[in-house]
Amino acid sequence: MSGHSKWSTIKRKKGAADAKRGKIFTKLIREIATASRIGGGDPDGNPRLRLVIDKARQANMPKDNIERAIKKGTGADEAVAYEEAIYEGYGPGGAAVLIETLTDNKNRTVGEVRHVLTKHGGNLGASGSVSYLFDKKGLIQLEGEGLDADALMEAALDAGAEDVVESSGSLEVVTTPGEFDPVRAALREAGFEATEASINLEPSTTVKLEGKEAETMLKLADALEDLDDVQNVSANFDISDEEMARIAAAAEA
Repeated sequence: MSGHSKWSTIKRKKGAADAKRGKIFTKLIREIATASRIGGGDPDGNPRLRLVIDKARQANMPKDNIERAIKKGTGADEAVAYEEAIYEGYGPGGAAVLIETLTDNKNRTVGEVRHVLTKHGGNLGASGSVSYLFDKKGLIQLEGEGLDADALMEAALDAGAEDVVESSGSLEVVTTPGEFDPVRAALREAGFEATEASINLEPSTTVKLEGKEAETMLKLADALEDLDDVQNVSANFDISDEEMARIAAAAEA
């Protein structure tokens, strides 16, 4: 079992505040509609849709909202068709940033992304400039307190997981995208219920940030995620628990 403090961990710490913003439903509706348009409206036959419906339920989105979003995607309702676009760039300290978007106007979106990056000491890069630093991974998070970590690791690895990671009081099972669903199902059958499960872009290497660079990078990530067209932000910076606590205390002061 290994330990880390990468962007996926930091995003969980920010998550409680992010969930209050009200924009989360708008982003989820776009994602549900797009997944339905691409792969159909049946979550049993559409893994991407099934995953985003899980995210919507975790965010307490009403069932009616989910069903309306599926109808929009499958053409049952009139809807704008969103295109997927990924932008690559750099943040403070040279941290690599990948920005996944769903947009009906790429010119508007790239302009907004470039403006936010520049405002926070970063810059937009060319296609392929940082994407090679990220791998798509399935991440299944479980609450660490009271959990039999050895039994979890055995069940996860037997089911095809790559690793079990310990981080900040929680345990995270890491899989390939292809093994994500089978591993999650096997863990559920073994009595392990995930608090969160998603397929993310995880960095293969990280850049350690401290002080002003760490503060500015977190502000940059927040500003990017505030953009309506941005669905997900991945980055390869690493900020220690101590530094995160310092930044949080300074923000509350």
